[in-house]
Amino acid sequence: MSAKFERKRGKDSPAISTASLPDIIFILLFFFMVATVMRDSDALVTTHVPKATELTKIEKKSMVSTINIGPPVNMHRAKYGTAPRVQLNDKFAAPTDVIEFVENERLKKDERLRPYMTFALKVDKKTKMGIVTDVKQELRKAKALKIQYNAAVRTETLN
Repeated sequence: MSAKFERKRGKDSPAISTASLPDIIFILLFFFMVATVMRDSDALVTTHVPKATELTKIEKKSMVSTINIGPPVNMHRAKYGTAPRVQLNDKFAAPTDVIEFVENERLKKDERLRPYMTFALKVDKKTKMGIVTDVKQELRKAKALKIQYNAAVRTETLN
């Protein structure tokens, strides 16, 4: 009768199997590799966009090429000063370089999609309109007539 209720002494619980752990890690690694979008370019200029109320959201962001205009970021101010500059992709550029930029951006796109390309101007709110007008004139010369301005949503009302 006593043998029926004997305790099992000296036996440890079985170890947890870690055989599937590498599979889980590789699945997570592949997920992040596929889901992550690499940044196209680093910001060389500071752009605090103005606020607006009548905004529309861009549906096809792949068809938009951005031109940044504003003062250089802190690490470039010693070399370039504080005057507003034009950033095209990863470089500072003059407004006269916009035509070449437009042509390069058009060549990157499929020929049937080129008429739908839009050029977005991301301009710092303290930038004078002179340099913006120069860029717009160059865009007009390059026949890039579809232009938009980036802005943030204004929540407060004007009185």
